Amino acid sequence: MKRCFVFAAGTFYGLRERPGGPGDLVIAADAGYEICLRERIVPDLLLGDFDSMEPPVDFTRVRRLPVEKDDTDTLAAIRVGLEAGCTDFWIYGGTGGRRLDHTLANIQSLLFLRRKGARGWLYGDDFLWTVIENEALDIPKTVEWGLFSVFCLGDRAEGVDETGFQYPLENAVLTPDFPVGVSNHILEPMARVSVRRGALAVGWELPPLD
Repeated sequence: MKRCFVFAAGTFYGLRERPGGPGDLVIAADAGYEICLRERIVPDLLLGDFDSMEPPVDFTRVRRLPVEKDDTDTLAAIRVGLEAGCTDFWIYGGTGGRRLDHTLANIQSLLFLRRKGARGWLYGDDFLWTVIENEALDIPKTVEWGLFSVFCLGDRAEGVDETGFQYPLENAVLTPDFPVGVSNHILEPMARVSVRRGALAVGWELPPLD
């Protein structure tokens, strides 16, 4: 497992996992560099179109991206991580703020990662998001009565099972026009969500940071 830590320019709710392991790659996307400064993390690369900040004059590992481009700065950072052989992506500063469009873009980027054979973890306000496609995911209960939500990414998701939750599902079909998967609760020490065909965004509550 080679890890990539991406710091984006959204709201930062605290560091759940600190980079520093062997082979860890740290990328600051635009003003995500300011999060790195506050957390005393030196990124391996700073990239972006720099519409949120000017690149620092005392940092040389900078890649300037064009303003008019298809990728968000966060997705551009993800591509760099994939090119470096990373398989697990911790994304901070990818939610919150006034930019719901960027939060949605980052959830879509989780699906982009999954289809590249990697896994992304998008950290919000004591909440964690990832994406599964044609597979199962075990989720540990870290909060009593912890919240859990699941949403269809695509036309439909078939054969959805949820076990270990307040509202279980068996062989269900989820569609993007009905949010039946919102606001469930984890009951068992280890819950499981699976989908036989399709993609799901799944998110669950984390314990508050000290």
